[in-house]
Amino acid sequence: MSHPRTTHHTEHTITVAAPAHRVFDLIVDVGRWPETFPPTVHVEYVERCGTEERIRIWATANGEVKTWTSRRELDHDRLRVSFRQEVSQPPVAAMGGEWIVEAIDDARTRVRLLHDFRAVGDDPDNVEWIERAIDRNSGAELDALRTASERAEDADGLTFTFEDTVEIPGSRKDAYAFINEAGRWPERLPHVAATVLEEDVPGVQMLEMETRAPDGSTHTTRSVRVCFPDERIVYKQLRTPALMRAHIGRWLFEEDADGARITSLHTVVLNEETIPAVLGPDATVADARAFVRNALSRNSTTTMEHAAAHASGDRS
Repeated sequence: MSHPRTTHHTEHTITVAAPAHRVFDLIVDVGRWPETFPPTVHVEYVERCGTEERIRIWATANGEVKTWTSRRELDHDRLRVSFRQEVSQPPVAAMGGEWIVEAIDDARTRVRLLHDFRAVGDDPDNVEWIERAIDRNSGAELDALRTASERAEDADGLTFTFEDTVEIPGSRKDAYAFINEAGRWPERLPHVAATVLEEDVPGVQMLEMETRAPDGSTHTTRSVRVCFPDERIVYKQLRTPALMRAHIGRWLFEEDADGARITSLHTVVLNEETIPAVLGPDATVADARAFVRNALSRNSTTTMEHAAAHASGDRS
C-alpha cells in the first residue's frame, strides 16, 4: 500500500464575546467537551504530565462514530493547544492541528482552529470525506464554544449533574448485561416502547429509543453508547427532547465487600429558549431542572431496578 504524501490544511475562525482566558479554559478542559461540543461523545485522559497529555476521544464524523488517541501540548502563556493523533482511523491517515486563542480586547476573542491531514492512499474521495467531516465538526464545535463561553460560566444554572444508585442483590456482570442489551428493553422495561440497537464496532453502540411518558405520550431519542464491559457504559444523546441542548450519561457498575450497585449519572444542558413552549409561559429554569431531573431519574431508576432484579435471578 502506498503512503500518502499530500498534506492538506484547513482553518476555521470565530469571534466570541467573552474574555480569552475563559475561552481557552473550555478548550483545555476536555472533561466538559461532551456537554460543550456536539460531535464529542466521550473523552478520557490516558496520560498527563505538566503541559503534555494524551487523551482518547470518541466522536461522530459524518454520521459515523470514530475513536482515536491524541497527544496535546498546552501553552497557557500563548493561549494555544496543539494536538496530533497517534493512530488515525481510515479514511484519515494522519491528522493534527492547533487551537489558537487571540484576545481582541478584554471582552472579545478570536478563535482559530487549524487542521492538517493526510488521506489514506491520497484518494480524492477520502480527502473529500475528511474535509467534509472537518468542516462540519469544526463549525459545530466553534459555534458551541461561543455559546458556552458567552454563557458567563452558566450563571443561570442551565447545566447540572445528578445521580441515582440502586443496590444489586447479585452480580454486577449480570446487571451490566441487562443495560448492555438495550435491544431487549421493549420486552423488559415498561417505559420503553421500541428500540433499534446497532453495534458495528464491538463496544460502540448506536441506540434509537422510543420512550413512554406517564401521560402516554412518547418521544424518540438517539444516542451513542461506549461500553466498557462489566464496569461502565457512557452515552450521549444525539437527538434530545426539546428541553435539553445536551444530555450525557453514565451507567456505573461497582462491586466490593459491601455488595454490588448500579449508579446512573446524568449531565444536562437545558435549552432555555424552549422552556415556555414546553412547560408554560411562566415556567422558570428551576422548573425545567426539576422536570428534567424527575423524568430522567424516574426512567433510569426503573431501569436499574429491573437490572438488579435480573441480576438476582428474576428473569420475569
